[in-house]
Amino acid sequence: MLNLEEIKEKLAIDVIGVADLDPLRNYPTYPENLLERFTRGMVIGVRLNDAVFDGLPESRSIYARQYQIANDRLDHAAFEISREIEKHGYKAMPIPASRIIEGLHWRSYISHKAIARAAGVGWIGKNLLLVTKEHGPRIRMASILTDMPLEAGEPVKRRCGRCRECIENCIVGALRDSEFEDYPEREEVFDVDRCAGILKEFASDRNIGAMVCGICIKVCPWGKRR
Repeated sequence: MLNLEEIKEKLAIDVIGVADLDPLRNYPTYPENLLERFTRGMVIGVRLNDAVFDGLPESRSIYARQYQIANDRLDHAAFEISREIEKHGYKAMPIPASRIIEGLHWRSYISHKAIARAAGVGWIGKNLLLVTKEHGPRIRMASILTDMPLEAGEPVKRRCGRCRECIENCIVGALRDSEFEDYPEREEVFDVDRCAGILKEFASDRNIGAMVCGICIKVCPWGKRR
């Protein structure tokens, strides 16, 4: 069986957790039967650089490059973990850190955030990002689907309280306050098209070249170095 702490150390991962996939089978996936052969979802994450976030918006071009590096590193780690699981005789499918599927309205194969929340890694914040106690939303994530009978964590309820920093500082007003505790309907709390619109503008900027903003991550009190 895998030792998660050893994996963290070997692959220099900051976050790792395992979720029971049964509660997630009604979540949107691509393809629709993606979870059919699997019982567990492992999520891995790496923390991004604080100085880059703290320097936003001026440091957005640096953030864009760091975002891409983190995604590549996570994809490599997910590949290595999947290989290790298969060596033990179980199925494993690495899910890329960042991949938008055409026709799914800015969705990917499966939500890393949903797996991470179900694993107890963190909660879904008002910015609709995963927020962890130690790192806040300053992480990138990838996932591995498997049938290895790993011990699963317990979901975490939202701990944002009355904080509205992400809502009040969103540069396009894409976030709406809500009383959800678990995992909300995206369209009820988030104008994805408004957010995607400004991200596409940043991606077309030659100095940035990626769909990144980062302001709602920067202003979140969770994860700031104290």
